[in-house]
Amino acid sequence: MQSPARMTIFAIVFAVCCSSIAMKVGDPPGLQMQAFAKSLIASLDEEQSGAALLPFDSINRVDWHFIPKKDRKGLMLGQMNDAQAVATFRLLRAALSEAGYDKANNVMMLENTLRALEAKNGKWERNPNKYYLTFFGEPSDKGSWGLSFEGHHLSLNFVCRDGRMVDSTPQFFAANPAMIMDDLTTSETSKESKESKKLGRSTDVLLGKGTRVLRDEEEFGFALLNSLDDEQQQQAVIAPDAPRDIRFAGQPQADVGEPEGIAYADLDAQQRQMLENLVEVYVGAVADPIADQRRQLIEDNGWQHVHFAWAGASEPGIGHYYRIQGKSFLIEFVNTQPDAAGNPANHIHAVLRDLTGDFDLTP
Repeated sequence: MQSPARMTIFAIVFAVCCSSIAMKVGDPPGLQMQAFAKSLIASLDEEQSGAALLPFDSINRVDWHFIPKKDRKGLMLGQMNDAQAVATFRLLRAALSEAGYDKANNVMMLENTLRALEAKNGKWERNPNKYYLTFFGEPSDKGSWGLSFEGHHLSLNFVCRDGRMVDSTPQFFAANPAMIMDDLTTSETSKESKESKKLGRSTDVLLGKGTRVLRDEEEFGFALLNSLDDEQQQQAVIAPDAPRDIRFAGQPQADVGEPEGIAYADLDAQQRQMLENLVEVYVGAVADPIADQRRQLIEDNGWQHVHFAWAGASEPGIGHYYRIQGKSFLIEFVNTQPDAAGNPANHIHAVLRDLTGDFDLTP
């Protein structure tokens, strides 16, 4: 296996942003992803290839999760050299929108915050190098191939077919802490285990106090709930207490029932726009062609079939949850767990599922 260089993840992300002008802007994301994937695969040694390359029909393609794990499918960032890591982030940048790319990177950077907060009694290894890339099938403009990028609190799954990106779910982002309450220092993150140091890159970049990686997901939800009058809230609120987590975590498909909550048709014009803006936060995390496809499908199915449901508190700091369900999609958001410092309801999980079939599969 190639020896990894010592370049910070932050520096790698910066390098990708600075080099983005070299991408062919006119090329669709599917072709950009294919080009970056082929270049990256060509650079892998035998051991790396064994970890990163799996058949398209592998059962591991639909094996997704966001919990911390000792081992995952795929090739870990920490086992790549700098050029390979840069290529990985270029691949992600092609698949995601600017907002989605920034969000994914910040989720990874929160691992540094967690390591600082858990320095004395942490159970898990927290490191932004511990994210894993897997290819399913051969990247090509003919036929289908898939891509997974996954680690703690992040699971991104893509399928390309005949040169086009055709699916991008399950799409999962999380944030612990949801809001960083205190300034932390790099000296607090320097308490790395031998395993972390062997991963090869500096992991001391910290997000600042007040950072909210999933701010819009939470604020837009509260704003919509609190815009409802009493009668509307009676329709929207489905339970006094929030569930502990999202449903269908790790399952290949979301087995939903009939939608609950208040229907789009029962909202006024301003509230309808608020709901559309909230849905856009999730849909707009990926590159425009696939995002546009999702937007059009919602329009074709009719916004009147979209429902907004809420459970739990109507203010931050107490457990709260919402779900948005249309004919083609499911969004779930939950914030009930304390953060690593013990602050209540400061740990967000947020997911987008494709009810026409995650992983480009028929549900």
